[in-house]
Amino acid sequence: MISPSDNDSLPTLPRHVAIIMDGNGRWAKKRGKLRVFGHRAGIKAVRSAVSFSVKHNINSLTLYAFSSENWNRPQQEVSSLMELFVFALDNEVKSLNKHNVKLSVIGDISRFSSRLQERIRRSVELTAGNTGLQLNIAANYGGRWDLVQSFKQIAEKIEANELSPEEITETTVDNFINLSQQPEVDLVIRTGGEHRISNFLLWQIAYAELYFTDILWPDFDETVFEGAINAFAKRERRFGGTPDDAEVGS
Repeated sequence: MISPSDNDSLPTLPRHVAIIMDGNGRWAKKRGKLRVFGHRAGIKAVRSAVSFSVKHNINSLTLYAFSSENWNRPQQEVSSLMELFVFALDNEVKSLNKHNVKLSVIGDISRFSSRLQERIRRSVELTAGNTGLQLNIAANYGGRWDLVQSFKQIAEKIEANELSPEEITETTVDNFINLSQQPEVDLVIRTGGEHRISNFLLWQIAYAELYFTDILWPDFDETVFEGAINAFAKRERRFGGTPDDAEVGS
């Protein structure tokens, strides 16, 4: 069992964990319920993930809540998800603030209703001064969108003669990508049994370890999270090097 005191004895404890929260719809279907019932049940799993991260001093936790492709789902489901997002912000942000969690939302939120945008703004502002876990919610987010918006900003810099093409490096791109001020993602967890990254943090997970589980998201709890962390701790991370060089990127 991992405990907070174990952190010093586990140098490979991830600093940044990203989770693709998959399986809500199937979880609901197994119970003869509408998909939105599974999304509601998934809020409990979010609490578990945040609680675990706080207890074990993980620096950043990024949750894939709504992808840019999710707009293609039935309108009723999308509307229910938007209402659930408002509900979650209204009911969870005070607890996040109490536990020193700093909230941010990444993605193109301009497509959301003004009501939801205002909830996001207020929630982010409330927790802006917190110094504990950095909780990132990816909403209307896509990895390709993230790259495109960074390229546009770089192009604007070039057009304004503030940057030349010859000066562009990986670091340049990284400076305009979401989450650039946070540790690189060390571990990606995907629930629900699928084995793909679904356009999630394409740049940020270049050297992340991937962990897939058949557990559906509403059933995700601290025990499942611990299993992922223990699996991560046993991995040999080489960052493109040989086994003898594994420590270089740690």
